[in-house]
Amino acid sequence: MQLWVIRIFFLALCTLAGYAISHAKPDLVQGGFLGLLIGFGLGAMLIAVDEMLKGFSLRAFSAATFGLFLGTMISLMVDHSGLFEFVDDVKVRWVVRLALFVSFGYIGMVLAMRSNKEDFSLIIPYVRFASQNKPDNLLLLDTSAIIDGRVAELIESNFIEGTIVVPKFVLRELQQVADSSDPIKRARGRRGLEMLNRIQQNNRNEIKIHEGDFPEEQEVDAKLLHLAKALNAKLYTTDFNLGKIAELQSVAYVNLSELSNALKPVILPGEVLSLKIVREGKDKGQGVGYLNDGTMVVVNHGQEFVGQQAQVQVQSLLQTGAGVIVFAELRPAA
Repeated sequence: MQLWVIRIFFLALCTLAGYAISHAKPDLVQGGFLGLLIGFGLGAMLIAVDEMLKGFSLRAFSAATFGLFLGTMISLMVDHSGLFEFVDDVKVRWVVRLALFVSFGYIGMVLAMRSNKEDFSLIIPYVRFASQNKPDNLLLLDTSAIIDGRVAELIESNFIEGTIVVPKFVLRELQQVADSSDPIKRARGRRGLEMLNRIQQNNRNEIKIHEGDFPEEQEVDAKLLHLAKALNAKLYTTDFNLGKIAELQSVAYVNLSELSNALKPVILPGEVLSLKIVREGKDKGQGVGYLNDGTMVVVNHGQEFVGQQAQVQVQSLLQTGAGVIVFAELRPAA
C-alpha cells in the first residue's frame, strides 16, 4: 500500500513538472495541457517499467548489464572488422550497425542471466558486503527438514542462529506434496507449510526465499547441493542419503535425526528412573513405559502398575535398528 502512495505522488510530480516545463519552455512544449499529458505519460511509463521489473533481482540486473556490455563490445569489434565495408549506402550501413548492436546485446544479456553465480564469478569477482563483526551464516533447508519440524523448535529455542534460506524449487516440491492425492503425503505437505509459516513468524532469524535455480539439474537434491556450494551455506536435512552425498561433495550439512540421537541422555545399568507404565508388554507380567525422548522401557513385573507412575532400575540395554530398548526392574518402594 505504501508503495502505491509513493507511485501516485511520483506520478503527480511528473504531471506538474510537465506543466511547469510547458510554461518555462513554450518553444519546447506548446500548451499547458500537452505538458500535463507528457508528464503524466512519462510517469506512467516509469511506473509500468517498475512493475514489470518487480521480480528482477540485483544479481539479474548486474548480469544483464554485464551481458549487454559484452554484447556491445563484440558488435563494435565486428563493425570495425571491415566485414561490411562493401555497403556504401549510409542508411543501409546504419541499419546493419543497429542490427549488430541489438542482436549481440540481446544474446549477451540472455547468456549472462542464464548463468549461475559460479559461472558469473569467473569473469567478475563476486563481492559480498557484510558486517565485519557478524559472519554471514546461511542455513539451507530441504523439504524433509521443513516437514520434520524440529528445526523450527531449534530456531525458537535459540539453538541455531543465522539466515534461513528456502529455495523456490523446494517450495514447489512442498506445494506438490501438499496437493498430492495420497492423504498421507498431503498431510505431510500441509505440515511442512505450517512449519514454514511458524519459522517465518519467528523474529529471531531472518528467512529468505531464494530465487536461484539450476535448470541443468533435474533432481531437487542436486539443485540443493549446487546452491549450498554457491552460497557457502550449511544444509539442514533428515535425508540420510542426501547427507552422505553432501559429505562426499564437501558440503557442510546437519542431519536432524543424527543430532536428535546425539542429544539423547546416556542411560547406564543401575540407574533409577521414574516413568509412567502405559501398557502391557509382550511377555507375561511385563509393563512398558517411555522416556521423554521416546525411548521404550520394558519393566519386568510391571503389568499390575499399568497407568501408574513407578520407580524402576535399569538392568540392561539393547541396541536395535530403531534405537535403544531399556530393560528394567521395579524398584521396591522406600
